[in-house]
Amino acid sequence: MSTQTATARSVAAPTSVLTRERDAGIAILVLNRPQARNSLSESLIGALSAAFTEIADDRTVRAVVLAANGPAFCAGHDLKELTARRSDADGGRGHFRHVISASSAMMQQIVTLPQPVIAAVQGVASAAGCQLVASCDLAVASSDAKFVTPGVDIGLFCSTPMVALSRNVARKHAMEMLLTGDMISAERAAAIGLINRVAMPGEERKAALKLAKKVASKSSYVLKIGKQAFYRQAELGLADAYKYASEVMTGNMMMRDAEEGIGAFIEKRDPKWEDR
Repeated sequence: MSTQTATARSVAAPTSVLTRERDAGIAILVLNRPQARNSLSESLIGALSAAFTEIADDRTVRAVVLAANGPAFCAGHDLKELTARRSDADGGRGHFRHVISASSAMMQQIVTLPQPVIAAVQGVASAAGCQLVASCDLAVASSDAKFVTPGVDIGLFCSTPMVALSRNVARKHAMEMLLTGDMISAERAAAIGLINRVAMPGEERKAALKLAKKVASKSSYVLKIGKQAFYRQAELGLADAYKYASEVMTGNMMMRDAEEGIGAFIEKRDPKWEDR
């Protein structure tokens, strides 16, 4: 073997910025840039978007857990990567718009994904990392986890994280986080509705997976229409929301799984879902 060949073989393959695992019907996506505190680089945003696109069409996936490797969940956008483009002819404007738009589209994929998405948060979720948590349908966090939208401290208001944050917590709680840049604890995040549950340190992924399995035991058809209806009605006025929800529920009543589920309840037995 030549020295050149040996050297070539000794070079490690590039590490994936996003790893994917499977536990029965649960897809587990893991942010894998621990050395960069899992900041959302252009490549990581693209990897997440591609994964969500694949999962949306995979009927064997019944729920998703979004986790991260390393001490931080996600530090937000990769500011070093963004800053490097200030030397572009337009000062970086085109690239900034591209990355922020791609990130916003990826966050919306979480909301429109047919399957429920559960965040498992350890360490800090900052700026767009906090946005990522807020975009998920459910969230479990370590008691050591922290949440913050610190843009005001560096002259960059967290405008896109604000969209998801303000749709999770009451306005004054959201505004306090956005205007002060103060970090809040997992307990505080649970109290204001940013996360669902607090787990012991190191147990957050296990707790999120347990919750995902419970959700995944339901009819995937019912989860799909329920998730879609939840987000759509939230954007409507009261009367329109009831009108829309009534139509959804009427259609749901006509489906096989509703007939089976109601029958099983009346007959005091476990339902057998066919996801239709």
